[in-house]
Amino acid sequence: MITVMKFGGTSVGSPDALQRVANIIIASEGEKVVVVSAMSGITNFLVEATEHGTIEKKQEILDQFDKKHMDVATQLFNDEQMKEFMIDYTIRFERFKNLILDDNSSNDHFYKDNVTSQGERFSSLILSHLLRSLGTKSVALTSEDCGIAAEGRPLSGYAVLKKTEAMMTINVKPYIDAGIVPVITGFYGINEDGKPLTFGRGGSDYSAAIIANTLNADLLEIWTDVDGFMSADPRIIPEAIRIDEMNFGEAAELAYFGAKVLHPRTIEPVRMKHIPLKVRNSFKPEEPGTLIHHLRKTKDELLRSVAIKTDLSIIAISSAEIAFHPKMVARIIEKIAENDVIIYSISTSLSTVAFLVHNNDVKTTLMKLNSLNPKDIERIEVKSDVALVCAVGDNLLAKCGVSGDIFTAVKEANANVEMISEGASDVSLNFVVPMAKVTDVVKILHNKYVGGDIQ
Repeated sequence: MITVMKFGGTSVGSPDALQRVANIIIASEGEKVVVVSAMSGITNFLVEATEHGTIEKKQEILDQFDKKHMDVATQLFNDEQMKEFMIDYTIRFERFKNLILDDNSSNDHFYKDNVTSQGERFSSLILSHLLRSLGTKSVALTSEDCGIAAEGRPLSGYAVLKKTEAMMTINVKPYIDAGIVPVITGFYGINEDGKPLTFGRGGSDYSAAIIANTLNADLLEIWTDVDGFMSADPRIIPEAIRIDEMNFGEAAELAYFGAKVLHPRTIEPVRMKHIPLKVRNSFKPEEPGTLIHHLRKTKDELLRSVAIKTDLSIIAISSAEIAFHPKMVARIIEKIAENDVIIYSISTSLSTVAFLVHNNDVKTTLMKLNSLNPKDIERIEVKSDVALVCAVGDNLLAKCGVSGDIFTAVKEANANVEMISEGASDVSLNFVVPMAKVTDVVKILHNKYVGGDIQ
């Protein structure tokens, strides 16, 4: 049985946390593959580092990065272990140093991917050596070592699964068969030119799912700092409860539309091969977490969870009979996509198409839309400061009267529904309300319908 175990930044963010993670790995049964994020705060630090150009500032960045990791290592290893660790550490740090101090490196399109993925290279190294110091055979592998193939634009890559599977069979499977625990860098793959290509912020979850898929693992465990998926954000609903079991569709909707438990792209690679996924808390390893798999026992309930995505805006483009001009709609979408803007929802009518985007993307989106032929566009309107509510339940839309019950709850909150997305998924109903009302809406929905049947 192969289990892929992924540990997030807070789980590997300190000597105590790393020790706890090592104990979890050692205590788990069967064959194991470990995937890690950078230590907490490191990726943000490296993102900022890409914005500085002077040699003095770059050297300061290197010194701070070095000190952070060396402070952790000196607390974990004795003198003999430290000597062994420094052999590998020095090689990786020299590569990082050459990257940062090379004046020409920043001209590469994938420079930011290379710099921001450095954290994983060092957290994986520390954890692998820690496992060795505790008597467990382990090897630290980068995405280059494994052959995790990626395609896409800088900072927005995606995995090439078939190619990755072939390379993982050659480069990683022999270690597993020999009883050696590979500790692999998350967050990035390698493009066809051998350049690092990151999978987006939080992409180490996706990396772990890729590795589980390509190794045909029996289980993927995402170890983080929360107990699992919750029935609502506990910061809004203090009485929110952990969801013990979900299907892939429910988890995917919640991850995409606001629940910050998993990277939204994590589900698909494991769903493809029906690999169960568990979300667990590395600070409470005794807790069972949330199990996500292909099928689950259904319950007589209306909603499983209510998630929200805040700070959004509706951009509505009006043009006569736009519904009869699909090429125009396609051009509009292409213009928005030029800036890699995420569209959270789309709504159409005879003469209007409306898009839901983040507030931060409104300005650049309008600039792109204004470059369209003015003869095609009558007007563009923006409604800012709205929030998306994602109500998730098993086979939700097959239940008669669900929409009526949910929108009755919205009415009780004195909120207007600004936009609706229904029918795209059979497990979720998504709608937009003003930011000022979203907390009231979630509280009423959770109190009335989460875990309970229609009244």
